Amino acid sequence: MRKPWIFSAFLLGVGIGTRLVCKAVVKDQHRLNLHDRVVLITGGSKGLGLALARKFTDEGAKVSICARSQKPLELAREKLESSGKDVLAIACDVREPEQVRLLVEQTIAHYGRIDILVNNAGIIIVGPQETMTIDDYADTMDTMFWGTLYPTLEVLPLMREQRAGLIVNVTSIGGKVSVPHLLPYSCAKFAAVGFSEGLHTELAKEGIRVTTVVPGLMRTGSHINAFMKGKHGVEYALFGLVATLPFVSTSVASAARQIVQAARQGDTEVIITPQAQLLGRLHGLFPGFTSGLLTLVGRVLSPTSSTEKRRKTGQEVRSSAGKLLTALGEPAAHDYNQYAQQEI
Repeated sequence: MRKPWIFSAFLLGVGIGTRLVCKAVVKDQHRLNLHDRVVLITGGSKGLGLALARKFTDEGAKVSICARSQKPLELAREKLESSGKDVLAIACDVREPEQVRLLVEQTIAHYGRIDILVNNAGIIIVGPQETMTIDDYADTMDTMFWGTLYPTLEVLPLMREQRAGLIVNVTSIGGKVSVPHLLPYSCAKFAAVGFSEGLHTELAKEGIRVTTVVPGLMRTGSHINAFMKGKHGVEYALFGLVATLPFVSTSVASAARQIVQAARQGDTEVIITPQAQLLGRLHGLFPGFTSGLLTLVGRVLSPTSSTEKRRKTGQEVRSSAGKLLTALGEPAAHDYNQYAQQEI
């Protein structure tokens, strides 16, 4: 007589296999063809934004990039167009609603529509909590929360009219797990994650997809332009080191590939780097443990504490030792426009 458990296991296996096949078929049917799609990328002149512009145009998309500073923006446009890319570059401060409105209007006037919005603009301020001011919190929130909200609200009427569209919000693992010496950054990213996840649940019924991107550490070269507070040189060396080491960070090109792949597939969320995935899951399961672990990290960092509240960029404060510690990040800094002159 056939054992009942064998038959049950067989049926279970068939059921699971059928579900996986159906899921794959549905996912393939919803795969987005990026050829001739119009993609608007904020913070597109440097780092991850520039890498995303390259990758989207490699897929045949038409790209509009924006940034506050004109020179890095023009350099990015020249780099992309030299490879035969279709690129529009518009100066825009995403913290200003009127400038965002004009950005969207100019992109639509040039290309006729916007299919994908990538909210990527960001700012990093590194230092102990006692050095942070109200302005530090305001600047990070203005850039990474309001600077995500304003472009989203501007493109939504068009996407609703089209009954289609994709909004990609680049957040951070710092928006799921708050780490020492990045408190304003984490606050803004937590807000962005909440907005992105909630937006997904509300827009799905309208045919508009939302992808929440949660990167871990990436070699974007952004440590060059991150703002340091407290003991500036020490903060730069520590932040730059962990942001550029290959075994704890990923290349910006790899991150861009994963984000574009998630956009193509319409994924709800993509967490970039195994380290970020592990940290996010560990914190979800054992928040007390990760909090205690990060408290220890904070104590290790405490000797770097200082009451110095002035902001200085990494480029301004790095010493010879700092340059040596962050040497592995130099190729990305040069390739992705981090040394372009800033216009403050």
